[in-house]
Amino acid sequence: MSTATRFASTDDYVKGGVEIIGADSAPRYLFSNMFEVASKAQAWERVVVARNLEFTIECARAEGESPWFICAHDETCLVMQGDIDIHFIAAETRPAADSNGAQRVAGVPAGANMGHVRLARGHMALLPANAAYQMRARQLGVVLLQSIEGPLSVQRWASICQH
Repeated sequence: MSTATRFASTDDYVKGGVEIIGADSAPRYLFSNMFEVASKAQAWERVVVARNLEFTIECARAEGESPWFICAHDETCLVMQGDIDIHFIAAETRPAADSNGAQRVAGVPAGANMGHVRLARGHMALLPANAAYQMRARQLGVVLLQSIEGPLSVQRWASICQH
């Protein structure tokens, strides 16, 4: 028996679901589809789609240029759709060491240019602590950001999850 791999996008996805095995119970699980979440989000809005204590996986609709962001801890970015360039600056002004999650930076941050990375579907990049970053989508895309819940983390559990 042959199984074909099917790649999804914001324009073409199949909403999945929770399949209960054994004596488990559906209300113990929440399920969302990152492409559906991104298709309904504002550009660069960071919608939490998974959480473990304070740690989050945030889904963002990658469209045009993002604002500049900075974070006191490392984050990662995984591209699920599209082509994204991430530009980095060694920012002169840093967030408080005990702050969590990404923060917006007003304008272009002062500091040395650190270069950029170019990512396509399936590529992952480290967003290092205290480095300002801006994402630039070359077409509509979807990115997953691993972070810690912060001021930009949007939670919409009731509207994005099947229970």
